[in-house]
Amino acid sequence: MRKIIVLSFITLDGVMQAPGGPKEDTSGGFNYGGWSAPFADDVSGKVMREQMKPADMLLGRKTFKIFANYWPEHADFWPGVNDVTKYVLSKTMKKSDWKNSVFLKSVADIKKLKSQKPSGSNGSDIKVWGSSELCQLLFKHDLVDELWLKIYPVTLGKGKKLFGNGPIPAAFTLMESVVTPTGVIVANYKRAGKVKTGTMGA
Repeated sequence: MRKIIVLSFITLDGVMQAPGGPKEDTSGGFNYGGWSAPFADDVSGKVMREQMKPADMLLGRKTFKIFANYWPEHADFWPGVNDVTKYVLSKTMKKSDWKNSVFLKSVADIKKLKSQKPSGSNGSDIKVWGSSELCQLLFKHDLVDELWLKIYPVTLGKGKKLFGNGPIPAAFTLMESVVTPTGVIVANYKRAGKVKTGTMGA
């Protein structure tokens, strides 16, 4: 079975919209695009190089369009991005000029993809970048195996959120973490069964 990993840049209040630049995603009147840029440093750069190692992607339609318009011409900054398989969940898109793009129509298609044995040289992991609506769907159907979060010391008050529609109750285990010099918390979590409760101090 393949592992689905959600990677996300998020603010302290959970906003994940347009971390990379002012024009990345202005939907909903969002005007804080590029909010992650002031916190760049060598440590976060090293983290990103590690997280951007080639792996198949699972993307929502909107994020796919952003990626397809940019990365084919900027692959020097993301080695292998043109060669990995890009799985896209969309009911309207059926083809793209970006090579190795495969279109899925339903949660059933994602479950089938997850259950497959990996092929090729990119390993078994499937990484989800951006794609807020797709993330909500994956959380709802308990299809997220790991969360790789980069939590920034800023609040924005509005914008698309990683947990905007409320995921199912789920427990996670922290696998590794680091705090960058600019205050970004990098935390990788693994799905760990059901939520446990108790009484503090008992």
